[in-house]
Amino acid sequence: MKIRLTVNGRQHECEVDAQTRLLDLLREDLALTGTKEGCGEGECGACTVLIDGRAVNSCLVLAVQANGKTVLTIEGLADGEALHPIQQAFVEQGGVQCGFCTPGFIMSTVALLQENPSPSDDEILTALEGNLCRCTGYTKIVEAVRHAARLLQEKE
Repeated sequence: MKIRLTVNGRQHECEVDAQTRLLDLLREDLALTGTKEGCGEGECGACTVLIDGRAVNSCLVLAVQANGKTVLTIEGLADGEALHPIQQAFVEQGGVQCGFCTPGFIMSTVALLQENPSPSDDEILTALEGNLCRCTGYTKIVEAVRHAARLLQEKE
């Protein structure tokens, strides 16, 4: 099947099998390997991307479902060498450990802060409940989201 989608601001026309997952299209066909496969079952959030501004597990989305849509991956956030404020907040607050889950947490944070620029801790935890980290107790991640919200508000 032939599909067209916009990924990180660039138009792509791809030939995909009906069963090709969006995750595989991104990683294998478009060489966007920042999106990680953790569980392959939608339980860990490592593969989180935004489709038309909504956070989704790309392991659960067929590539054909993204036809005509806009996809944002972790690679689409930075501006050249300059990190996006959310990425910077995760670095500054120690919200990264091994880093495997970090792209998914950051993409979920992007979706949250686009919808709610000043979330409470409970709202942060709810927004991130689909993302798992095996290295931390989540404290630094929540602090990073809070810091990201402040950085984005200062930027406006």
